[in-house]
Amino acid sequence: MFPLYSLITRSLKLVYEDQTTFCWNSAVRVNTSSFTILFRRWAKLVTGLAFIGFSIAFMKHANLGLGPWDVLNDSLAGLTGIQLGTVSIVVGAIVVLLWIPMRERPGVALIPSIVLIGAFTNIGMALVESASSALLRTAWLITGIFLASFGSALYLGSQLGAGPRDGLMLGLSRRTGWSVGRTRTALEVLVLAVGWILGGAVGIGTVISGLTIGPAIQFIAGKTGQQLGNPVDQAPVLLQSSA
Repeated sequence: MFPLYSLITRSLKLVYEDQTTFCWNSAVRVNTSSFTILFRRWAKLVTGLAFIGFSIAFMKHANLGLGPWDVLNDSLAGLTGIQLGTVSIVVGAIVVLLWIPMRERPGVALIPSIVLIGAFTNIGMALVESASSALLRTAWLITGIFLASFGSALYLGSQLGAGPRDGLMLGLSRRTGWSVGRTRTALEVLVLAVGWILGGAVGIGTVISGLTIGPAIQFIAGKTGQQLGNPVDQAPVLLQSSA
């Protein structure tokens, strides 16, 4: 009787220990996997924002024109004497304030996208030399477009939320009932016009970047397997060159 009871007790104890060990190991594997995925997404985000910041510096030093929002930032930098990247941070913060009446919900990438793009733009402006020949200007423009496209694919592929300009366009689209594409076009034409009037750098590079960066983002995302839609804590973001 007692040996049988002892055998049953030991068996139940072993089963309990095995189940506990299995559950603990499963939890550790799940936590490790989740941490790895989150780390990769943040690495994509930071790398993408760095590329976008450096792309602005290359395009600025190419002296062939900037994208719409960067034209506005460039004009304000010229008027105030503040660094281009710093102006980008200030403008980004102001744009976020426009979210409030539209009740936009920020994603976790919002603050990093404002700060890091501006910071890396300033670093790039200090490291990249201004182009002194037509060949170098062309090379700088192509480099800027490539970095903006690749950086945007990584930033959007991280699925950690939209930047200030993305959120503004989505909010305006919902408020006005316009399509996202129409809202984006209207907003970018507006900021481009204001930036141009204030003396921002507008040129052939403005047109080329506007026509090529969107398709380039889509192409790079397809080749690298990046998923551009449905970021966390935010509605689907747009394909564009800056956050």
